Amino acid sequence: MDTWALSGLAVTLGLFAGLITLSRRQVNFAVLTFIGLFLGIAVGYVFRDHVQYVDPLGQAYIKLLMAVVAPLVIVSILSSITSLGSTSQLKRIGGASIFWLLTLNLLAILLTLGLALQLGVGKGADLETQGVPTTTLNEFKESFTQVFLGFFPSNIVSDIAENNVIPIIIATVAVAVALSMVADRKPEQMAPVKALIDGFREIVFKVVGFVIKLTPYAVLALTAGAVSKTSLKVDTLMPLLTLLLVGYLACFIDAFPVNAVVLRVWGDVRPTVFFRKIFPAQLTAFTTQSSAGTLPVTTGLLTRKIGVPADIAGFTAPLGTTIGMPGCAGVWPMLLAVYAINGLGLSYGLTDYAVLILLALVVSLGTAGVPGTATVTATTVFAAAGLPLEVIILTLPISAIVDMARTLNNVTAAAVASVLVARREGRLDDAIFDAANDRTDDAPGAPQPARVPVVAPVTELPLTTAALFDTPFPSALVGACDITDRPLVKNSLETR
Repeated sequence: MDTWALSGLAVTLGLFAGLITLSRRQVNFAVLTFIGLFLGIAVGYVFRDHVQYVDPLGQAYIKLLMAVVAPLVIVSILSSITSLGSTSQLKRIGGASIFWLLTLNLLAILLTLGLALQLGVGKGADLETQGVPTTTLNEFKESFTQVFLGFFPSNIVSDIAENNVIPIIIATVAVAVALSMVADRKPEQMAPVKALIDGFREIVFKVVGFVIKLTPYAVLALTAGAVSKTSLKVDTLMPLLTLLLVGYLACFIDAFPVNAVVLRVWGDVRPTVFFRKIFPAQLTAFTTQSSAGTLPVTTGLLTRKIGVPADIAGFTAPLGTTIGMPGCAGVWPMLLAVYAINGLGLSYGLTDYAVLILLALVVSLGTAGVPGTATVTATTVFAAAGLPLEVIILTLPISAIVDMARTLNNVTAAAVASVLVARREGRLDDAIFDAANDRTDDAPGAPQPARVPVVAPVTELPLTTAALFDTPFPSALVGACDITDRPLVKNSLETR
């Protein structure tokens, strides 16, 4: 028996215990992930070629991550579509919301693809030397016709068992629309079904939260395995730094210049005024890294300062945490895909990239406002495209840093979509939008205007603050740029 390997396992388990202690002391999740990275480097260096008992701990994380993909996609789509309550609302507000959320995500996908290819993200990474397999990639190369036909379910049970995500999404959308149509005629009979979906959603979200909390430990184990096989040279780390910088660049370009053009052209509103009024929500999202946790701020600002009706703000903004999400479902999966393609030296043509764009867009129908959304969506895209999942694991520490920009991008897109839906419905209140109260109303001691009640509509939607948080949000967060309340910051890791 390899004594060094057993010693490496014992040391790793002891380091796990240390990470657990730090977690109980409310150390930031991103900080924990970085600590896991550096500890993994140390373990891999000290116990080089003797980590055969440590590496399976990280591989188990990958299996758990894949296991929650299908349930997460199913409950996210079902709860989003059935929450509308009637087919008339589904056709009008729901259809417009989904259209704009997906359109904004498509713009993010195209922007990221262009930036990543132009800047050569992944070139020089030499991923083949870091334990990423390339010999089996040829098995996944299919023609466009085969890929297109694979989108449609033939046996939904086998699709779920094999994690064929695109057929799962299409089948789930069909079921959700049918359920909404039946509920429109027989609401009493469908009420138990909707309650069951809501309950199942809460259970799945909680399970996903359990899995994502294992990320720092998985990073430690997987990094140890990678370091034991290669020396992390500067020229190997530089591509990761490029990935980090391009991730921030893509998120901020999409969140501000791209959305500014969209607001001016299709929303007929002044982008500078919009960004000034929505800034508290952006800052909260950037700081807490929680799209769902920012919902009270986002909906409050949309109704009180931007002039979006409560029913539209209360539906489109929360829907934006399950559909679209350009930061987590657009920028990051596409950026990692290009990183993998260049780092592995794969031959990709226009048709291959077109399929990749379509995959990223369709997968964005099944995102969810829970921790680790970007990792889940990237995993889904990689699995559907036949790219090795090990690339995602190698970039987890970088992902933790980019998550701040991704969350800001997600929240901004949801707010922009709400404005566009309200404008196209002819219900955007320009008097509220043009009112110069975005600074004076929130000054300390200033009289507060009557607030549109946004809690009731939000609590009827798939992602509710009551379901997502153990403690209520501080009232100062609703419409105010005050993110210093510690309960929100401490609980931000529980939700996305």
